[in-house]
Amino acid sequence: MEAIYADWLLAEMMPGTQSLIILGIILSSSILADVVARHTRLPRISLLVMVGLAVAVVRQGMWGEPYAPPLGELGEPLIHFALVMVAFLLGGELTVERLRALGPVILVMSLAVIGVGATAVGLGLAALGFPLTVAVSLAAISVATDPAAVTETIREARDTRLSARILLGIVAIDDAWGILIFGLAMALLGWLGAGDGMQAMLLAGWELGGALLLGVGIGLPGAWLTGRLRPGEPTQAEAIALILLMAGLASYFHVSALLSAMVAGCLIVNLSPHHTRSFAEIEHIEWPFLVFFFVLSGASVELAYAGTAIGLTMAYLLLRLVGRYLGGRLGTRLLRSRETGLPRDVGLALTPQAGVAMGMALLAAERYPEEGPLIIAVVVVSTVVFELIGPLLVRRVLRAP
Repeated sequence: MEAIYADWLLAEMMPGTQSLIILGIILSSSILADVVARHTRLPRISLLVMVGLAVAVVRQGMWGEPYAPPLGELGEPLIHFALVMVAFLLGGELTVERLRALGPVILVMSLAVIGVGATAVGLGLAALGFPLTVAVSLAAISVATDPAAVTETIREARDTRLSARILLGIVAIDDAWGILIFGLAMALLGWLGAGDGMQAMLLAGWELGGALLLGVGIGLPGAWLTGRLRPGEPTQAEAIALILLMAGLASYFHVSALLSAMVAGCLIVNLSPHHTRSFAEIEHIEWPFLVFFFVLSGASVELAYAGTAIGLTMAYLLLRLVGRYLGGRLGTRLLRSRETGLPRDVGLALTPQAGVAMGMALLAAERYPEEGPLIIAVVVVSTVVFELIGPLLVRRVLRAP
């Protein structure tokens, strides 16, 4: 009876009307998530993802509806817009001054953690018999870290020791590494999966090289334009135009949208004397789109694959933890001659994952629809888990002598 009433109610609405109401409900849920987060100290991201999971359970479980993309055709552009926005802001963090300040210690430690971590996840899943597409995709996705969770935990602890400074330096560039490795992984899978090796190599090269060209083609004019507009509405229009152009053109030319956005952001922040204006305007409008992104990501889970994904999820969680721990051990061993005082389990403090990881999962699912539901289910569930236990691990590492 409830399902019949729900179908009748939705049938009386035009698709555009349904979308507007759903968007309003999603934003309203973010207000509730803020209130719950303040009183329980639970991460807002986990709460928003769980709202999306609840939507999937109601639609697919209680109402018995077959899986369909959340918000239909509107959901995908919203998700892409949010992802490109995040990648553009990440590129804006890669200033020459910051990269110089990070120094070789941060570089060695970050490469050790992501190298060992990705290898552990990829080889481990392949050894357990999971498809190569799933193993490689999840290995690349595992690189991404949630900088907000790590940074907020360190600020609360008011820790200024070497280990805390190294963690802050790593998370400042970790998602940038993740975007680069994900682009390489997708190109590698395309090359391995194609029958014509030369054509596959050209396509893989175009996906990465074309992303660099697109980022330069948009970033250079953006750097010139930024600062020549008055602050406020003109700059806001410029910032949104950059994001829309990068998202649309990357899709049209079949290149990596995340990589092109990161390149454009990096160029603008280093070449424009008034670069903070565009990034500030984007930050002002970022959160509502991230709310849509997190809720829609949770709602993208197909419950029919939930049982199949349990084993894969457990394996991914364990392998990512082991890989981060071993990567931290390797990094501290390599740096013993240069620095002292680094805890051997520093890699465990880099376990939180959030928006970039889920964005990569959605992009991988678009490219490989057969394995896509499994990848999305694993990353959505693991994101909730890592966002909950991640701050606890950060505090544990910071307390280590």
